[in-house]
Amino acid sequence: MPMPHPPMTSPPQPPSPKAPITECNCLAVRQAARHITQFYDALLAPSGLRTTQYSILIRLKRSGPMTINALARELVMDRTTLGRNILPLEREGLIATRPGRTDRRSKELHLTETGAAKLRDAAGGWRDAQAQFEARFGAELSAELRMLMRAVTETELRAAD
Repeated sequence: MPMPHPPMTSPPQPPSPKAPITECNCLAVRQAARHITQFYDALLAPSGLRTTQYSILIRLKRSGPMTINALARELVMDRTTLGRNILPLEREGLIATRPGRTDRRSKELHLTETGAAKLRDAAGGWRDAQAQFEARFGAELSAELRMLMRAVTETELRAAD
């Protein structure tokens, strides 16, 4: 039996310049990111770390020493923004900058023992934030959200010339 043809539809149209601001993808993602960041920051506060700092330290723990450029790519951050974020971590002795292993002219970021201890202190706050987020938002929706956000970061988004 032949399959019925789907109804003809026109290609999706871009939102009109007068579209409500609530249709802006960038605004929606940034608002959600700020909302979630504030929540995680509150639960990480007893450790003295902010969410961004925790992310930097945990990435170095899991991946090992990395150059600033490599870490910026991993965290999908601008290199200069990352540079500003690592300064307090260096001052507090949580990370150290050393010559690169393969290219001595490059500099690598290393997690220090002090940084590893700080991560252990912060782990409980991070676990609490994860558990509370999933309890409020739902485990299935949380997993879907992470999957969608990974898909967004893996999508090539470049301004058309």
